[in-house]
Amino acid sequence: MKVQNTVKISVELPEAFDERWNRIPGVTVNGRRVTITPEQYFFKFTNHSWLVIPWAQVERDMLGVTETDDKALEQIALEYIQAHATSTRDAATVLAIGYEVYRYIFREEHLADLGIPQITAEHLTMLRQVGTFMALNKVELTGEISNIGPAWFFNSTTRAVFDLTDVQGDMLDEVYHGGWFNEPRRLELVRAHTALGGRLVHGCQSVPSQTGGAVVPYGAPLQTFREELARMKDTWIAAVEACRVAP
Repeated sequence: MKVQNTVKISVELPEAFDERWNRIPGVTVNGRRVTITPEQYFFKFTNHSWLVIPWAQVERDMLGVTETDDKALEQIALEYIQAHATSTRDAATVLAIGYEVYRYIFREEHLADLGIPQITAEHLTMLRQVGTFMALNKVELTGEISNIGPAWFFNSTTRAVFDLTDVQGDMLDEVYHGGWFNEPRRLELVRAHTALGGRLVHGCQSVPSQTGGAVVPYGAPLQTFREELARMKDTWIAAVEACRVAP
């Protein structure tokens, strides 16, 4: 799908991003400055607005919230989003909030009890950076995918940008999709993703197709977006894989 008539997205983030992001069409990284040219970067880009809540507000109000015997954390998160989220057309703001979300989720303090010694602080940097780009992906309440870029396909993107082998990519993909493999960390995902207006949903749920995902609004029919993704993903994945550099 051709993306037209869009302006460049540019933001300065707290950490310098890996310059190998420049391999991805439409991405320009210069230290902490990240610039995206939408018509080159996105495979589909039909909704230029996002629901967000400032990270400082989420940090203050949500990160310490616990569920009760009559209200699940997901319900608390949904009510908080309904009360506080606002719509923005400033994609740079979305990237900045996305970075804070994933900086919080992929913290080094969790490495010690992860149980996978091969995963290092360097891998957490990769997870944070891909997550930041992933924040621009968007699924509508109808289940239609409106915005989708290479970072949807987490495994292919990490291998292309960070020169991971297939084995390394699969291992990192497991950490990403596994929500750090325990319930407390899954709950951290729920709390933190209120900042991006929804919940983290993987396009390959229950299917070992390694096709990543997006932050999806509560109530969206997941089968709808999975069916659309299935029709188009092979071409899009191939485009990301083509960015890999031969060793």
